[in-house]
Amino acid sequence: MTGDKIPRQPCYIHGTTEEEQHRLSILNDLINEASLRELALRGGERILDVGSGLGQFTRAMARAAGPGAQVVGIERDARQLAEAVRAAKEDGEEHLADMRGGDALDLPLQADEWGSFDIAHARFVLEHVADPLAVVENMVRVVRPGGRIVLEDDDHDILRLWPEPPGFRQMWEAYFRTYDRLGNDAYIGRRLVALLHEAGAAPRRNTWIFFGSCRGHAAFDALVANMVKILEGARDTVLGQGFLNAEYFDTGLAAVEAWRHRPDSALWYAICWAEGVRQSARPE
Repeated sequence: MTGDKIPRQPCYIHGTTEEEQHRLSILNDLINEASLRELALRGGERILDVGSGLGQFTRAMARAAGPGAQVVGIERDARQLAEAVRAAKEDGEEHLADMRGGDALDLPLQADEWGSFDIAHARFVLEHVADPLAVVENMVRVVRPGGRIVLEDDDHDILRLWPEPPGFRQMWEAYFRTYDRLGNDAYIGRRLVALLHEAGAAPRRNTWIFFGSCRGHAAFDALVANMVKILEGARDTVLGQGFLNAEYFDTGLAAVEAWRHRPDSALWYAICWAEGVRQSARPE
């Protein structure tokens, strides 16, 4: 692939339609509790949430950090930001977080805010940017010495379904091949510790937030629906790139729909989690 085909700006494959926002809202409901558990806030932290999206987890961190906490959310997409602000007002929580428009590569912070945060957090951001190291370097700069940099992201190769629906693996792999064509990385989760190290942070923790489910489990239908929405949203890109033809793709989706109703259907997935600390002041 020639270099001129790789976007210089972040490119979010899923779009920001109302339907996509609905998918993301449900996904937040499914994973926020587990993310908060791993984050283990002590209370009163100053937190920067990079790529805050609909702001649900930004506000969840603010609630968990409690009185004295200061939480700033940064979101590049105007539609996502507007929905985050609207939802916060609707819930009477507009005071919980300072939601700002801005880019992960050019954070909208005041001079005295750099090096002042206790935690810089990013979830499902690095997989969608052409230069993830630059984002992590910014996150290292925004925390104080001893502050935590927390990265949550995907390695799409982790997903397993059983019994595997016919054609599913080919369809799923075609989906995450579209990341490469956009200059992004569908396997970024396995690189999180390396990115922390390269950005000058000291890696301290590496784990997974595991999601296993099966037919009959309360979260199963919602998890499968999220996976199906992802595939449906990628259909035009997959077909346009010639990775699969329409008949094969649509047959694969139909096989997944049939699989989800089997009494023995099961899935396994995990969000990759890594965190490090800023050891000392770094030259700007």
